[in-house]
Amino acid sequence: MEPEAARPRPRLSPASVLPEDADRAALVARVHDPDSGGPCVAAVRGEHVVDLTALAPTVADLMEREDAAALVREAEGTRTWRLDALLDAPADRPDLPHLLAPVDLQVIKAAGVTFARSLLERVIEERTGGDPAQAARVRERVARVVGGALDGIRPGSPEAERAKQALLAEGLWSQYLEVGIGPDPEVFTKAPVLSAVGTGAEVGVLGASVWNNPEPEVVLVVDSRGRVRGATLGNDVNLRDIEGRSALLLSRAKDNNASCALGPFVRLLDEDFGLDAVRALDVDLRVEGTDGYVLHGSSSLREISRDVSDLVAATRGPHHQYPDGFVLFTGTLFAPTEDRHAPGAGFTHEYGDVVRISSPRLGALVNTVVRSEQAAPWTFGVGALMRNLARRGLL
Repeated sequence: MEPEAARPRPRLSPASVLPEDADRAALVARVHDPDSGGPCVAAVRGEHVVDLTALAPTVADLMEREDAAALVREAEGTRTWRLDALLDAPADRPDLPHLLAPVDLQVIKAAGVTFARSLLERVIEERTGGDPAQAARVRERVARVVGGALDGIRPGSPEAERAKQALLAEGLWSQYLEVGIGPDPEVFTKAPVLSAVGTGAEVGVLGASVWNNPEPEVVLVVDSRGRVRGATLGNDVNLRDIEGRSALLLSRAKDNNASCALGPFVRLLDEDFGLDAVRALDVDLRVEGTDGYVLHGSSSLREISRDVSDLVAATRGPHHQYPDGFVLFTGTLFAPTEDRHAPGAGFTHEYGDVVRISSPRLGALVNTVVRSEQAAPWTFGVGALMRNLARRGLL
C-alpha cells in the first residue's frame, strides 16, 4: 500500500445511508452524546433520531424486549437530533454528536467460508502462503481441479464427503474446504465488545499488510435466547497475506484497531421484514480510490452455503451462551481478483479508499480506509460504559 496521504471524509446524507423503505423500517442507532459523555440508544424516524436511552440503556437491553419494534416506532424520547447533523460530524470528534456502531454489549462473532466463491479464494491464499504474486497461477490450477465440483453441495452431506475424498486424491484438500463443505462451520470472535466503528468512521488495515480487501456482509443481531432480532451491514476487513501465511494468524489478520465496521443502523425484524427477507438480501460494494480507481462488487445471501439459522445454532446453544446477545457476520460471496497494480496480484486497498457497502433494505455503511495504527484509538470499553450509565442514573 502507498504511504498514507490526507484522509478524505465522504459526504453523507440521510438519503445516502437510509434504507429505500425507511418509512416502514424500525431502525436502531447509537449516538455519541457529548453532553452525557457517552452513547445513547436511539430510534431513526425519517430524518430525525430520537433518544430512547431512558427506556433501554443499551442496544443489548433493547434486543431483549418483546416490544422493541413498537418502542422504536412509537415511544417518546427525551430529545432529538437531526440525522444530517449526525452524519456531517466527524466520528473522531468527542465534542460533537455523531453516529456510532449500532450495537454495544453484544459479542462480535463472524462466520467464515460460507460461500463457494470465497471458499476457493481462501484455498488460494493458503496455497500461495499469502504471496499475491503467485495468486494468478494458483487460481488457475485450483479452478481447473475444483471449479464446479462444489456447486450445489450441502455442507456435511454425503456428497460433500465424496468431494472431500476426490480433492484429497488431487492433493488439494484444505482446512478452508473443511469448514466450507464439512459438517462444522467456522465461527470466530471478530472483535472485542464495543470496538466496532460506525458509518462515516475510518476503517483500519494493519500497516504490515500488502494484500487485503473489504468483506461486505450481512450481520445478524441475536438476543440472549438465540433469536434473530435484526440485521445490519458489516465490513469484516480481510488481510489476505497474513491469514494466507497461516490460519493460526486469524486473530492478527482480523482483530486490529478499527478493523470492524458495523452500520449504519440495526433494522429490527417485524411483519414487513422477517428472516426470509434477510435470507434474500443483496449487498453491493463500491470502493473509490483517491486516484480515481473504482471497484464494484456484489454478494447475495441467496447463495450462502449454510442457512443463517444454522450459523446461529452453531454459535449459540447448550455448548455456548451469550447473556448479552451477539452479532454474527454471515460471510461474503465477494472476493476481488481484478488487478489493481501488478499483473496477477489482484486487488488490495490503498489508504484513502472510500468503501461503501449497501443493501436496499439496510441502507449504506461508508468508511474511509486508513492504517490501523493511525485510526482513532479505541478507548471507551465496557468499564467506561458502565460508569457512564451509572453516572446518568440509567443502571
